[in-house]
Amino acid sequence: MLSINFKRNVFKLSYTDMKTTHLTETRFSNLELSDSIVKGLKEAGFVNCTPIQDKCLPLSLRGKDIAGQAQTGTGKTATFLLATFQHLINDESEKIKNPRALILAPTRELAIQIHKDALLMSQFLNLKFALIYGGTDYQKQLDKLKTNVDIIIGTPGRIIDFYRQNAFTLDNIQVTVMDEADRMFDLGFIKDIRFLLRRMPPADKRLNMLFSATLSYKVTELAYEHMNNPVLVRIESEEVTSKAIRQTAYCPSNEQKIPLLLGLLKHYQPQRSIVFVNTKRCAEQLDDYLQANGHKTALLSGDVPQEKRQRLLADFQENRVTLLIATDVAARGLHIADVSHVINYDLPQDVEDYVHRIGRTARFGASGEAISFVCEEYAYSMPEIEDFIGEKIPMQSITAEVLAEDVIKPERRAPRERVVPHSKRPPRTDQKPRAHRPPKPSQTSTPENPPPPQTQ
Repeated sequence: MLSINFKRNVFKLSYTDMKTTHLTETRFSNLELSDSIVKGLKEAGFVNCTPIQDKCLPLSLRGKDIAGQAQTGTGKTATFLLATFQHLINDESEKIKNPRALILAPTRELAIQIHKDALLMSQFLNLKFALIYGGTDYQKQLDKLKTNVDIIIGTPGRIIDFYRQNAFTLDNIQVTVMDEADRMFDLGFIKDIRFLLRRMPPADKRLNMLFSATLSYKVTELAYEHMNNPVLVRIESEEVTSKAIRQTAYCPSNEQKIPLLLGLLKHYQPQRSIVFVNTKRCAEQLDDYLQANGHKTALLSGDVPQEKRQRLLADFQENRVTLLIATDVAARGLHIADVSHVINYDLPQDVEDYVHRIGRTARFGASGEAISFVCEEYAYSMPEIEDFIGEKIPMQSITAEVLAEDVIKPERRAPRERVVPHSKRPPRTDQKPRAHRPPKPSQTSTPENPPPPQTQ
């Protein structure tokens, strides 16, 4: 069903009856895309549009600003990349001044993924990209910016850092993209976003696109403030979670969680799976157990250095490792193909994180399994999750067949050296006691009025 709303001069499309397939009948070759873009898409294996692409591209290719909402894994990235490429190709200035486009992402992983997709789709275009994010390669990224790039893709903090060093200018920006805008608010980036937007040409002088899993009041307010009469496009299904994801749950005791996980991994033998936990400590303990029991794993948490994080993700994407243990740092923004199983070893404490976690599987029309452990510690989250997704998650019985036998205990990790604050350190016993020294006479004492004698 298609509904139209003209509130606040915004033409709003709400496409609520999505087809059972993740693709539409609209071909990219039928859109107003250049031959070189279509050729790149065909080489990459993209022929038909997803619903978000079908609804957004005809508008954005004609210069309309877009604020788009769709479930994760539905093709939002290709939507804004194709519109950006075509807009820059249409630039017929006698002297092109760069950079001409800025694509902002909330996390380093998402920025890296967007850059990877951009290189894939632009292989027949003469466009230069700079990938900018914090945590690594400071001088390398700075040098890249000085090579007259067309499109900057990155996270707000590092981009602002380089901007303040006059490494590039925002005076010539023709296209602005804000991806995962709701996450920008969650991570406190919104002041940085506004800092950048206010230093660009006016909103009516550039193409603006904003994409998000949810178009909350805060996100739409940002769109109204910094975009030019955006069209709100919502691709909604009746379910919050994809029908292609088969959701199940088990209720183990804390002692059964490890045997149950090992048993399920043996039973399903997933081609590629992600196990989500809530804390770094739990991730490390789980990593030790799985490796001791013959599984090759990668561990991804918030304090893993950026270079190592990229290496781990590359190993996972290229099947050198097929089991990823992750905290919620990996729940948003990552597209890793062919993840067949997501296991919530710990139920998330935020209901939206549940949707983002299980959204790592069943991407782009594939099917997947999401298995959750409703354990003693986090069981209170399940009613809120079921209320949020609007459905009951089927509970499975724990039988002897699904519990692993003879679980090997890992060797204990060496305890980390703790830095004790000076104020809390115990007194040293290897020092000789200091000799007693009488206090100096006060400045007001006189021979007639000496200080009182010290008792020994």
